[in-house]
Amino acid sequence: MVQVMNSSSVEEIVRTRRSANNFDSSVKITRREAEEMFELAKFAPSAYNLQHAHYVVVDDPELKLKMKEAAYRQHKVETASAALIILGDLEAYKDAERIYEGMLHLGILDELTYKQTIDSIHAAYQHEEFRKEEAIRNASLSAMQFMLIAKSKGWDTCPMIGFDPEQMRSLFNIPDRYHIVMMMTIGKEKTNHPRPRGYRKPVGEFVQFGPY
Repeated sequence: MVQVMNSSSVEEIVRTRRSANNFDSSVKITRREAEEMFELAKFAPSAYNLQHAHYVVVDDPELKLKMKEAAYRQHKVETASAALIILGDLEAYKDAERIYEGMLHLGILDELTYKQTIDSIHAAYQHEEFRKEEAIRNASLSAMQFMLIAKSKGWDTCPMIGFDPEQMRSLFNIPDRYHIVMMMTIGKEKTNHPRPRGYRKPVGEFVQFGPY
């Protein structure tokens, strides 16, 4: 059963989520626990509901060591319960027919609206640069939602860009249709030496109401 969080618990999760760098290597994560988080992460927003995000989950110690080498030997990759590669699907638009056909069969969309929707999606994704931008944008939204879900279930995470993407692609035989957006480690952070939170800008420094 999915637990609905109240506003105060959401605020607490947002305030307490930190990028963890020091994991307890003795803590393991089960496939079932990971799948439960992905069952919630799948509700992240995505353009046209194309669900661009794909995840590679690595919990095997030997594979994590290989990932560590490709991540410039960052210790947290080895000690984390699992390391994730977050991918953005450059060809997500090709799934539009399958994603929308259920609404067609249920009568939510008529034939004309269905065809117009599919045509508009394919037209929007004509340009290669746009496909890449959308892959990054939508996979990033999914990754952020996953990190908050993980925190709500007692797990700590750290998003990462410090790795060689081509080594990762080769290591896991990642098809060209996926752009490697980021890595993420997940586990239980050691809290014996907690770091103070870094400076955060006041709202007035990064929010502008109306035009400049």
